[in-house]
Amino acid sequence: MVDLHVSWAEYYQKIEALAAQIHQSNWQFNQIICLAKGGLRVGDILSRIYNQPLAILATSSYGGLNNQVRGSITFSRDLTMTTANLGSHILLVDDLVDSGVTLERTLTWLDRKYGFYVEEVRTAVLWYKACSTVAPDYYVDYLLDNPWIHQPFEKYEQMNPSELVTPAIAPPVNRQAQ
Repeated sequence: MVDLHVSWAEYYQKIEALAAQIHQSNWQFNQIICLAKGGLRVGDILSRIYNQPLAILATSSYGGLNNQVRGSITFSRDLTMTTANLGSHILLVDDLVDSGVTLERTLTWLDRKYGFYVEEVRTAVLWYKACSTVAPDYYVDYLLDNPWIHQPFEKYEQMNPSELVTPAIAPPVNRQAQ
């Protein structure tokens, strides 16, 4: 299995390709929900392109060494959103569908907590791995194998703030003023 490395330019191109695919389907939605952390950037950009409200559901299922170990899924208690009510036609977005477990459980979670408001949910991801138990409605790349996808923001998971601080450089001495 070969890892897949994605640059920022490729990442944004994939989001734009996803937006175009959704547009071409002529499906009308009135709410975007992104799964954080991976789906944050995708959801933010789609929200801007479509001018639709964005809600965020924080989920976590990876940890361990380099955040590459799948563990149990944790959901936030509620959605974070700026609208009074959730939309009736929801585009649920994430960066990828790997095993499909997060997407499946999110759909169940949404139905339990917000089923009264929701008439339809469609899913959209950049990468759809063949090993997934769930097929997203929209995706950019179908991956037959199961590569680890190195996204451009991954480097920040190994970084701490002190690495960003440059050492202070002493100002040059002005000998004329002496």
